[in-house]
Amino acid sequence: MPNRLARETSPYLLQHADNPVDWYPWGDEAFHAARESGKPVLLSVGYSACHWCHVMAHESFEDEPTAAVMNELFVNIKVDREERPDVDKIYQTAHQLLTQRGGGWPLTMFLDADDQRPFFGGTYFPKDARYGMPAFSELLNSVATYYADKRDEVRAQSDRLVEVFTKLEPSPADSGSELNAAPLANARDRFAQNFDREFGGFGSAPKFPHPTTIDRLLRHWRTTAGDAEPDIEALFMATLTMTRMAEGGLFDHVGGGFCRYSVDRLWQIPHFEKMLYDNGPLLALYAQAWLATGETAFSDAAGATADWMLADMQAENGGFYATRDADSEGHEGLFYLWKPGQVRDLLGDDYEVFAARFGLDDKPNFEGQWHLTVRKSLQDIAATSGRTAQQVQSAIAGAKEVLLEARSTRVAPGRDEKQLTAWNALAIRGLAIAGRALDRPELIDAAVAATRFLRKHLVKDGRLLASYKDNEARFPAYLDDHAFLLDAQFELLQASWDTEHLQLAIEIADLLLLHFEDPESGGFYFTADDHETLIHRPKPLADEAVPSGNGIAAFALQRLGFMLGETRYLDAAERTLRAGWKAMDEYPHGHVSLLTALEEYLEHPEIIIIRGEADEIQRWQESAAKLYAPRRLVFAIPTDASDLPGALADRKSIDGETVAYRCLGTHCELPVTTWEALAAQLHT
Repeated sequence: MPNRLARETSPYLLQHADNPVDWYPWGDEAFHAARESGKPVLLSVGYSACHWCHVMAHESFEDEPTAAVMNELFVNIKVDREERPDVDKIYQTAHQLLTQRGGGWPLTMFLDADDQRPFFGGTYFPKDARYGMPAFSELLNSVATYYADKRDEVRAQSDRLVEVFTKLEPSPADSGSELNAAPLANARDRFAQNFDREFGGFGSAPKFPHPTTIDRLLRHWRTTAGDAEPDIEALFMATLTMTRMAEGGLFDHVGGGFCRYSVDRLWQIPHFEKMLYDNGPLLALYAQAWLATGETAFSDAAGATADWMLADMQAENGGFYATRDADSEGHEGLFYLWKPGQVRDLLGDDYEVFAARFGLDDKPNFEGQWHLTVRKSLQDIAATSGRTAQQVQSAIAGAKEVLLEARSTRVAPGRDEKQLTAWNALAIRGLAIAGRALDRPELIDAAVAATRFLRKHLVKDGRLLASYKDNEARFPAYLDDHAFLLDAQFELLQASWDTEHLQLAIEIADLLLLHFEDPESGGFYFTADDHETLIHRPKPLADEAVPSGNGIAAFALQRLGFMLGETRYLDAAERTLRAGWKAMDEYPHGHVSLLTALEEYLEHPEIIIIRGEADEIQRWQESAAKLYAPRRLVFAIPTDASDLPGALADRKSIDGETVAYRCLGTHCELPVTTWEALAAQLHT
């Protein structure tokens, strides 16, 4: 019989609806049952694309004897971390405090039902004793016995844990102290210390893409471009990493898009799940790197990633799905693997050049099969194949289409089809940036469609919601939902002006200030002031798998404040930077999103408003935005756009002429009515 999870919409929870475990979703019903029974709570947190979550489910949660122990000794709660990042953040932190080790998924925590406080935890536990860990059933019995016999110790430990929670956030910088650029330079040095000069990336295996880090290096290089000695090393760190990622197995060379991380130093073998939250930022990053360098490898990777997002992840309603699983037919990565004979039969005469390019003429690299990674350059293949480099490139492009069609007949990895506001916002931002950089208007159209989806389905009664599945919007939105969507609207407004997008940005900014801000100490809480009460209300400052909501909020509010001349937004952004100052100062490499907001606090963004007839202002905009200038925002607003708020109301066309207004923060220059005059301003 299905358990209570059968009533949920989360694909991850529904995967467990037929478990013999008597699962509850997170909520009052579960904790009431635990208090009534006197049992502790077993909290299991995961997500649908998580490989080790599947392993633990198959070993333990689908096993009748193990489930019987769980049901006898615990009230069991299953949480989708993508729907409830608030719950996940709290108990990941608790796990780290209790075990002095980093967490991850699946997360397995044991809670006192009276107050939801954790007293023991871990991540994956095997069904049978191995990997230096006890059998899961043995662990369950030990935990239940400890809870029953040592309740006083459990409560004393939980009291200490909650006290530590209150001390996790650093005190803000004094209001009289001056914020400076030292953390920016320190972060760049930390990146250099951890940089892998041979294969790119930072640190050793496993390697994650970290798009915020690469973006910071590109921005740092661009800031120094006018110096006597530009920081070419920063550009090298960024571009080598991006090249190795795009050539390696982290990238899907047949279908496009990036996997979550590489298990090896060489970026060859990934953990095969594909996450929307990775691909949105990476799409933006590769498009920007194309503008910065002119390297076609970057535009190719961006284009293929965008193609995959539109073909595989965009729903008919315009929004984007969350993830593609790592596993298919019970095996990780199986969907993406090839054997030389298969490929030879499909490609015929083009097999040899394709095999040389992607290593099919070498030893298998994943469980006896071949996962495609770039092994030889087009020029080297041309030199030995009797073809020109252009002919080789054309043959490989055609081969990819053939393999993609053949791969489409396989059993695809599962797709988590819930649509998350925060992750959709990251996709909107990436598509808007790539659409402009690659001159692909269909990408901008897709970003507009996704924004309309969010407005239609995820905004209810003036508030934002976090998740949409099966025609139902659920869960009050979090800080990340608001901050990422605000930031995305700025990129979309530059790609395609629509005053409705600006109104949405203003609505989101006002919600941030009203429901999330800490007006005394600065910064933004992860949950709203009327959110469900949990054991802690975090104010996350550090970047994690996605950028810091506080960093993106400060960055986007600052830009909105300068654009509209609205000091409320500027003041909130400064308070956030002061709240995060000590964290930036001590651990700059872990707070990159805040650093980018700090950079624009110290060196204000350049905002250009162009008014006039649509065709003419678009030509001006394209000319002004064709270079990589990350602190430059260019908005082309048609003459007939009315009811513009704030300072925009004064930015009008003059006597029917096209006119451009250029401002650096709060300092604005005289408007100009010729492209040559604007170009002269941009040159300075």
